[in-house]
Amino acid sequence: MSYDPSPSHPYRPPGPSPSHDPSPYPYAYDTYPWAPQEAPEPAGRRPQRHAALGQHSDLRVLRSAYRWQRRVATLTALGYFLLFLILSAFAPSFMTSTVTDGLPTGLLLALIQVPVTWLAIALYEQTARRRVDPIADRIRRHAELDAKREGAR
Repeated sequence: MSYDPSPSHPYRPPGPSPSHDPSPYPYAYDTYPWAPQEAPEPAGRRPQRHAALGQHSDLRVLRSAYRWQRRVATLTALGYFLLFLILSAFAPSFMTSTVTDGLPTGLLLALIQVPVTWLAIALYEQTARRRVDPIADRIRRHAELDAKREGAR
């Protein structure tokens, strides 16, 4: 086993810290001297006028609009089916009663499930066109502009 007498951190002489050192402590040492240092910003670079796409509030708005869209469509289809199941389990006399000549209420409600599913699909498409797609298009345009700006630099 060998002994290494060199210190494990670079030595800095005591005294006030240089003005370019952001550390508030006069005797600050690099924790990881092998880690790459951040490059300073170039002097000719223009500041961005808007936030980067990853921190854009439109992404949060898009997520909430898409979440609302899924909930409306899902609750429409599953809500009706759940109503049908509850009526089948807890109101058998109502489900076996006839609506017209020989057509039981339960069969009529089961047949209505298909148009309700179509309604859920139509609601999903309508809310996509009205709420989700415009936000997604706006985010896409911002991303294209950001890519063009980065390409021009």
